[in-house]
Amino acid sequence: MRIGPNPPARLDKALARDVPEAAGLSRSRLARLIADGAVARDGTPLTDPRARVAEGDTIAITPPATAELATRPEAIPLRVVHEDDALIVIDKPAGMVVHPAPGAPAGTLVNALLHHCGASLSGIGGARRPGIVHRIDKDTTGLLVVAKCDRAHHGLAAQFAAHSAERRYLALVHGAPDAGDPRLRGVRGVSFEPGNVLRITSQLARHRTDRQRQAVVFAGGRHAVTRAEALERFGTPPQVALMACRLETGRTHQIRVHMAHAGHALVGDPVYGGRRKLSAAALPPGAAQALAAFPRQALHAETLGFTHPLTGEALRFSAPLPADFAALLATLRGDAR
Repeated sequence: MRIGPNPPARLDKALARDVPEAAGLSRSRLARLIADGAVARDGTPLTDPRARVAEGDTIAITPPATAELATRPEAIPLRVVHEDDALIVIDKPAGMVVHPAPGAPAGTLVNALLHHCGASLSGIGGARRPGIVHRIDKDTTGLLVVAKCDRAHHGLAAQFAAHSAERRYLALVHGAPDAGDPRLRGVRGVSFEPGNVLRITSQLARHRTDRQRQAVVFAGGRHAVTRAEALERFGTPPQVALMACRLETGRTHQIRVHMAHAGHALVGDPVYGGRRKLSAAALPPGAAQALAAFPRQALHAETLGFTHPLTGEALRFSAPLPADFAALLATLRGDAR
């Protein structure tokens, strides 16, 4: 990997910023790799996390061989959208964690994939996240692609790192972003492109006091760009809007954090949403109650497009809204049965 423009002076901080998220290397993992001599510049190991780095430096990271998997296969049903010898595309349901972690050692997508794919699953992402190229949150639904061999993993990871993969999400947000809103003109990082397309540009980093949250920052952190366009508005004045969100980058909680930063947090988001007052009179009967009762962030990874890493074929997949999201939309449209 190469160190990007205007890097932090320290090696550990530069790696934390520039290592692709698809590599699955946390800050603590990077620190251990530095200490173990697994990080080198021009063939020379760098064992001091405070070592100076510069833009354009080529850094090689060589993790130790993947350990035998401790995660057990589990016969969990999967909604398979596409599968071949190199990769598998899954439509993930709400409530499923992508890979094992503290507090979720089993019942994850990885457990299900190990049962479904068996020995073909790539181990390049690490013992606890084999084949995982990108993630979506536990309570976010929709599409993600998993590699089944090392060549596919490298090829897919390169596309996600280069931001060439297409990712389109559907989200229900409070209010409705509009280029004519004077409030948004005063929000740093927020602008509008032609067609009333909201563009949010910032860095994202872990929250200073709550390590489970991400925060918008403008110094340090990881570069993040989200574009969002209102497809439907509900209520007069608009109480909520259905947004099509496109990721130029793919950071942890990116859409959720960016929309909250713009003042249009996702409906049902327990971390970034906060409590919002809704005008029941401005919505169809039962809509305000349905919105208040929605139990998770209203976010669905609807479209996923990429180039097949082995064949070069352009692939594009779509997943329908899950039943709870679709029912909420029907209520908002006033056509629930």
